[in-house]
Amino acid sequence: MQSITLEQLRATANAGGVVGVTLKAEGSGFYMEISTLNGQDAILAKARSTEPRRFGSPNSALLVLRDMGISVVQLDATHWNPDQKEVTQNRDNRALAMRQAHEAAAYNQWLASEIQTSLDDPRPNIPHEDVMDEMDAEIAAWSTNQRG
Repeated sequence: MQSITLEQLRATANAGGVVGVTLKAEGSGFYMEISTLNGQDAILAKARSTEPRRFGSPNSALLVLRDMGISVVQLDATHWNPDQKEVTQNRDNRALAMRQAHEAAAYNQWLASEIQTSLDDPRPNIPHEDVMDEMDAEIAAWSTNQRG
């Protein structure tokens, strides 16, 4: 079975290529199975993945479908278990991702500031070879002190 994104589903629906949609329960969530005019069934997938897009309730799925103009939907609750906990990404994982994004943004801001400070420094530039010679001398002096 193929997977399609929300944008692909929207385009297919606008072109009249959607024959039917079934909300299928799995655990405590629901996913969409789409029947298309060309006979290929598809599963609605997450934006940049082939992983099925899960909805916490039929309500949230129906809101998405209604916005696309799809108003007739079948519901298959055979495997619905509202008491089953989701094993997908939780708030702690999302909080960690957001914290890492903020840290990366803060680092980028700090780095940009350091670069600008260096560019604004009125002192003359030191040639790369001179800096490397000076560093090699410091490393050699440190190595000598460590050995003996």
